Amino acid sequence: MKRIVALMKSLVGPAIVVGVVVAIWFFRDRLFQTDDPSTKATADAQTPPEKQTVLEISPQARKNLSLASKPAKPQEYWRTVLIPGEIADRPGLSDRGVTSPAVGIVTAIHAFPGDTIRPGEAVFSLRLFSEYLQSTQTQLFKATQETAIVNAEIGRLSGLTQSGAVSRSRIIDLESELKRQNALIQSSRQDLLTRGLMPQQVEEVAQGNFVTTVEVTAPPLKSPPLDVTRDGFTPAQTVSLISGDEASSGFAYEVQDLSVELGQQVQAGQLLAQLSNHQSLYVVGHAFKREAPFLEQAAQAQWPISIEFAEDAEVNWPQLEQTFMIRHLSNAIDVESRTFDFFIPLTNQSRTYEQLDQTFLVWRFRPGQRTRLHVPVERYDNVFVLPAAAVVREGPEAYVFRQNGDLFKQLPVHVLHEDRLSVVIANDGSIAAGSYLAQNAAASLNRVLKAQTASGEQPGLHVHPDGTTHAAH
Repeated sequence: MKRIVALMKSLVGPAIVVGVVVAIWFFRDRLFQTDDPSTKATADAQTPPEKQTVLEISPQARKNLSLASKPAKPQEYWRTVLIPGEIADRPGLSDRGVTSPAVGIVTAIHAFPGDTIRPGEAVFSLRLFSEYLQSTQTQLFKATQETAIVNAEIGRLSGLTQSGAVSRSRIIDLESELKRQNALIQSSRQDLLTRGLMPQQVEEVAQGNFVTTVEVTAPPLKSPPLDVTRDGFTPAQTVSLISGDEASSGFAYEVQDLSVELGQQVQAGQLLAQLSNHQSLYVVGHAFKREAPFLEQAAQAQWPISIEFAEDAEVNWPQLEQTFMIRHLSNAIDVESRTFDFFIPLTNQSRTYEQLDQTFLVWRFRPGQRTRLHVPVERYDNVFVLPAAAVVREGPEAYVFRQNGDLFKQLPVHVLHEDRLSVVIANDGSIAAGSYLAQNAAASLNRVLKAQTASGEQPGLHVHPDGTTHAAH
């Protein structure tokens, strides 16, 4: 036992020495401060550099970025909802059908799909094969001859009536017969005109030259007013006439489709061809039911609608000078897409070109072409509106860049609204009116600024007492 106690006492001293040495090793950094360059560099690297807000961009770099700056001006802006749409024909105005006036056989086709024809120009030639039309011509000729005979009889008996040789009742009977024949002539004339005969042809029928072939012409631009007469004909007789205004206006149809062939027998009222003129169109929007209040409000207030036309080469056409407003809303919902339509009138633009002695039409807008409709919802007053590329985001922060020569200063802003094209910024004092702001490449400028901040290099500039910065001289 004594031997064990003596051994433990002999080991206490060395254990204390070892403990002191280990403690000095672990706490050597605190006990002995050193100026090791590597240690200092490591500490500096862990300290984040101070954030910079100004960067310098050379003129060559600005050209590489296609950087443009414009003065900021407070303005009015409308928040809109984006609704897809497409261009469609306007029923009753864009397409016109050409029908057969009577039973006949197609003997000639004067216009084919793609050809351009004007109102009043012949589209088909028909050899009449209608007993009714032949009967009407016969009736007109007989009535015309009977009228001449009755007039001659009245002239012969007028002198005898005055001498008492012929009673007055005979003259009255002849005058009544004359009225009946004139009424028959008038009805026959109108019937033949509505069947497609021209007034000159009707006059020839009255003289006994019956018409066996009729020219089916392109319909007039619009029907004549019911209270207007022209060239001695009643409104019913002017159905196949073309006014001088329509002939000189440049209005033309394009043959869209032929429904008959050469030598085919057709019936009265049968569709022969489909003509089109895309001057008056509709822009049809497809909206969901939740967007109905916005559309109804825009229609009632007659707010203008902004339209983006897909695949539209604006540089090749004159500028559109139209104000687009909603004409009406559909009251039915499509069962498949669960959308309802609204309609905006569109006046198309066209031009022509000549080839092989034929004139062809080219329209700027075509049915089926896709569109994007911006329907106004809310108005912002006294705000700044910038392109979407002029604002860059970093988390909750949004920045723009104010240009001052070669220097661009990063400014935090409050974004009120943004869409695919524009960003609306509050006029809260963060931007002074008239300041030149970069209109694009904000993301690139922000990357350059972050790289400059990370490098710790300051751009060559000095600060004036009013807070403005300028490049160093």
